[in-house]
Amino acid sequence: MKQKIDNFNWGILQSLQKNARESFANIGRKIGLTPPAVAERIKKMEDLGIITGYHTIVSHTHAGYQLKAMITLRAFMGKLKPFLEAVKTYEEVVNCYRITGNENIIMEVVFKDQFHLEKFIDMLIQYGETRTHIILSEVVSNAPIKKKTF
Repeated sequence: MKQKIDNFNWGILQSLQKNARESFANIGRKIGLTPPAVAERIKKMEDLGIITGYHTIVSHTHAGYQLKAMITLRAFMGKLKPFLEAVKTYEEVVNCYRITGNENIIMEVVFKDQFHLEKFIDMLIQYGETRTHIILSEVVSNAPIKKKTF
């Protein structure tokens, strides 16, 4: 069953998307609920799958990865399923999605340098044709999901 999110829950979600460590008391002050009411609503949204987890965002450059890229893969016949298993083991892959269109996969990946990137692409070509786009800067990153206004 699809759960409708009320204005209080949207207020909670907006706060948590900005800072997942914000206290129930601070959230409650912002939206007009007691801390126990906020805690109860968060627990219910977790149970319903509206909130699926809490994450720490790590700077790839401070972690020693100088390059960030998007790589698409157009899998060869019979190579998609083996790739879908293998990609789960690649330490360079930050995010991976199956997509529609000419390519089957798009990956967000990080590399120490261009030689690391070259080695990764050499490994990928057994599965299909790749296209690489080096990320120069992030324009929008981890934007919050907002309440629909229509």
